Order: sequence, then C-alpha cells, then structure tokens
Amino acid sequence: MTTGYVWNTLYGWADTGSGSLFPSDVTVGLQPIGHHLAHPDTKRRFHELVSVSGLLDELHSIKAEPADEADILRVHTTQHLERIKTESLQPKGGDAGDGVSSFGKGGYEIAALSAGGAIALVKHVLAGTVDHGYALVNPPGHHATRATGMGFCVFNNISIAAAYAKDVLGVRRVAVVDWDVHHGNGTQDIWYEDPSVLTISIHQHLCFPPDSGYREERGTGDGHGYAINVPLPPGSGDAAYLHAIDRVVEPALHAFAPELIIVASGFDASILDPLARQMVTSGGFRHLTRRMLDIAAATSAGRIAFVQEGGYSPHYVPFCGLAVLRELLGEPFVDDPYTPIVTTQGGDVLLDHEAAAIEAAAALVADL
Repeated sequence: MTTGYVWNTLYGWADTGSGSLFPSDVTVGLQPIGHHLAHPDTKRRFHELVSVSGLLDELHSIKAEPADEADILRVHTTQHLERIKTESLQPKGGDAGDGVSSFGKGGYEIAALSAGGAIALVKHVLAGTVDHGYALVNPPGHHATRATGMGFCVFNNISIAAAYAKDVLGVRRVAVVDWDVHHGNGTQDIWYEDPSVLTISIHQHLCFPPDSGYREERGTGDGHGYAINVPLPPGSGDAAYLHAIDRVVEPALHAFAPELIIVASGFDASILDPLARQMVTSGGFRHLTRRMLDIAAATSAGRIAFVQEGGYSPHYVPFCGLAVLRELLGEPFVDDPYTPIVTTQGGDVLLDHEAAAIEAAAALVADL
C-alpha cells in the first residue's frame, strides 16, 4: 500500500500570536506568554518525529500548491476571501473572524497553501497514485464557515478539497468523518443543505463552539439527514470513540456509499490535550485509523484521505500522529513514551452514559 504525505515548511510558520488562548490584553490581565496554544510548533514537531522515526522515507511525498481563488470561492463567500486577503497585507496581519484567531502578515498565502495541501492529497487518492494518505496541513479548517473563519481556522480545507473533488474531478458523494474533539461546525454549515456530502462529527459535547453540535442539527431541505452529530460526554476515551465508529460511522457510510471519505484528523481528543477533556490514547487513534481503512475498503473502494485539524499538546500530538501513519503504512504499532502514564487513567472501558449518547446518535442513521 502506498501512503501519500503532505507537509510544507510554511505550515510551521503560521503566526497565531503570543497569547495563551486569547490575544494578550493588559486591561484584563492577559500577559504575553510566548507560545499560543495553537502554536504551529505542535504540527512541526509531528513532522519532525515522522522524519526521525524513518517513516518519512516510506511515505510518498505530495507537493502542496496554494488553492486558488476559484477553489476557495466554491465554499466561502467573496467577502470572507477579500477580508482575509486585505488583512494579510497589514504589517501585523489580521484575524480569521472571531477576534481571537490571529494570523500574521502573509497569513492568506499560508492558509491557501493549507487548503491546497488538502486538494493535492485528494487528487492523488482519486487518481490512484497513492492508496490513501495524510495531509499534515496548518492552519486547520473545520470551524471556518462559508462567511467567516473562527477557532484558529481561516479557510475550510476539507470542504475546499471536497468541493474540488465534486466539481472538478466528478465525484458524486463525499463523506467527511470528523474526530476532532470540537464540533466540525464550519464543515456542517457549508454542506447543511447538500445531500451529496455527508458530515459526521464525533466531538465532546459543547466543548467548542458554544451551543453547537447537537444531535438535532440534521441539515435542512434536501440536506436533511446528511448531517450527523455524535456529542460525547467529557471523559470519553478509546472505547467510546471506537464504539461511535462501529455504531454510527460504519452503518452511515454503508448507507451513504461515498466515492471518497475524508477524515478530519484532530488529535485534541487525546488524553493530554489542554483544550478538551477526552481520554483517547495514541493506540486509540491507531485503532480508529484501522477501522476507517476497513470501512473505506467496504464503502468507497478504499479511497480515503486524512487531513490534519486540531491538536494542542506539543508532547503528545506527534505520537498520536505517528501512530496513525504507522497504521496507514501497515507497520506494527510501537508504544510511545507516554504509554505507561496514559493507559492507567481510564478510557479503555465503555461506560453506560457514553454508550447511551452513542446509541442516541446511531438512531439518526436510519434517515439516510
């Protein structure tokens, strides 16, 4: 099996500012702290671990080219695109749209390159030059709606790639499976009325955005039933996430029969992430990857692309990502240095309240 891999040095140059989560603000006591929680070093450390592990030599390198304006405008408004371009020219850059998602001067070019990386991987998967692959892009994208960026996301990378697959490459049905710990609200927003794209988001209930990601959000018009949310309680770990794949994702994808699956691969559901309270381990992400590969083989002729979203632990994200890539390459899993700690804290047993939340979401599949 050939595994594609997208990385560009500029992904590690995205400037998120110096505040911990919000911009520094002396009036409320927010000091500059050096590294923002969404600092690009986390993704860079992931890439460097891939390199020193020797896996880089086994991956098929795919070059990212910037998404052009036509690519971006398939899913975003002209107003959003023009504002990002204008603010990107300012001496200190601008903001994606929510007031707390900073980008530096030239941020438009990096965001376009991130979207272009997702397109490049999808093109190679659909052309058959790789069997599947991983796009380690940055900044992430799944919170960006049609009209605005938010949550560290400028453009919706996966939606731009899905629209390219549909409009340029002739794909009729795309499924997006989002296991980032935060609700994939932007992806849902973009495709909410479109039955050709199935969006499934497995996330910590009400973690982010506020008041978003309820099971009742189903899509509208022709798109009703094609948005599926699996809000999980805090503390859900490997067992709950795997159960969600088995009870919701697998039957939904069998019913939908996508021609392409894109996985929004965030690692902020990990047990060491500072922005959520879930308990998935690197081994859990490996098992999730295996399940998605098996499901893709049965539903989309194996056509599946993994695209990086969030993940804010510089310590653990690299090992979660390495576990996914090892599984894509068909290599044995190797315990990471954190295994003796993270595997003793729970999450390996499905709890009753987690199972109940998943079963409630499983009922939604009947509408497909």
